[in-house]
Amino acid sequence: MRRSDFHFDLPDELIAQRPLSERGASRLLALDGPSGRRDDLGFRDLPSLLRPGDLLVFNDTRVIPARLFAHKVTGGCVEVLIERMVDANEAFAHVRASKTPAAGSELRLADGERLLMVAREEGLFRLRALDATLPELMQRHGHMPLPPYIRRADDAADSERYQTVYAEREGAVAAPTAGLHFEAAMLEQLAQAGIATARVTLHVGAGTFQPVREEDLDQHRMHAEWLEVSETAVAQIEATRAAGGRIIAVGTTTVRSLETAAAETTADAASALAPYRGESRLFIRPPYAFQVVDAMITNFHLPGSTLLMLVSAFAGHAAIMAAYQHAVVQRYRFFSYGDAMFLTRQ
Repeated sequence: MRRSDFHFDLPDELIAQRPLSERGASRLLALDGPSGRRDDLGFRDLPSLLRPGDLLVFNDTRVIPARLFAHKVTGGCVEVLIERMVDANEAFAHVRASKTPAAGSELRLADGERLLMVAREEGLFRLRALDATLPELMQRHGHMPLPPYIRRADDAADSERYQTVYAEREGAVAAPTAGLHFEAAMLEQLAQAGIATARVTLHVGAGTFQPVREEDLDQHRMHAEWLEVSETAVAQIEATRAAGGRIIAVGTTTVRSLETAAAETTADAASALAPYRGESRLFIRPPYAFQVVDAMITNFHLPGSTLLMLVSAFAGHAAIMAAYQHAVVQRYRFFSYGDAMFLTRQ
C-alpha cells in the first residue's frame, strides 16, 4: 500500500481544540472488523461492548510539561520540545528558532537558568541542563505539549485534561489519547462487571505527529519510543487468554507495546509473549499479523499518519476509510481531544 491510500478530507472545524466538559461525554463509533458493521454510540456505552473476563490494557505514561520557551544569548527566541529523556540532566529535543542555535551555545530560560546545545543527532538536539535538573526546569518553566493541530496556547485546564486519570510514570510528550475518555467512575463500573485491567508503559514521543513523507511505505523510518511490558502484565494476558477472554488495548500506544513485546519474544520461548523493556520502532501497517490484541479503543487519527495505518491493519483498510468518511458526515470530533472508536480485529 502507498501513503496516498490513507488520505481523507477533514474539515478544520472537526478538529477538536478543547476537551468536552466531561471526559465520558465523548461519542464512540464501534466498528466490527470482520463484518464492517458500524454503530454510533456514546463513550459511556463502552461497558455494553465488553464481556466479563475481558482484559483492558492501559498505557500508564504521564505527560511531562515538555515545552520550554527560551532565548539565545544574542536575544533570539527559541522553542524547545523535549522528545525523550537521556537522564535527569540530558534529553533529546526538537528546537525551533529563526536560526538554529549552534552546538556549544547556550539557551536561557526566563530566570536565567541555562540549557547547553550539546550536539545534533538524527534530526534532534541533545540538550544538557546546566543549573538544575531537567525535571526541575520543566516544573518551573514547562508548558503542556499540546499537539500542533491544537492552535492555541496551553492553559491551566490542559495540565489536568491532557492527562489520563490513571497516568503514573512520567516521560511522555504526548498523551495516550484513547485513555482521556475514562473517568474513575467508569473504571469502577468495569471492575464490578468483571472486566480486569492491566498496565503497560510507552512514553509517547513528539514523533507520533510526524507525517509519513515517502509515498513508498517501505522507505519510512519509524521514530523510537521507550516502552515496558512487565512480567505482571504478561501473566495477566496469559491468564485472560487461558480463560477465553479478550485482550483489549486502550490506544495505539498500548497496541504497539504489546505487539513489540510479542515480536521480540524468541521462537523457543516458553510462552508467546515475554516481558520487554527498551525502545521500539515497530511500524504496523497493512498487512500485519497481530499476535496479542483482539480489540482496541482509539481516537481518530491524522490523514496519512502511521496511526491511521495501524488501525487500518487492525480492522481492515476499506472498513476504516469508510468509517472515517461516516465520522466526517456525522460530525465526530477528531484527534487528541476528539471522540473515540471501538475496533474489533478483522
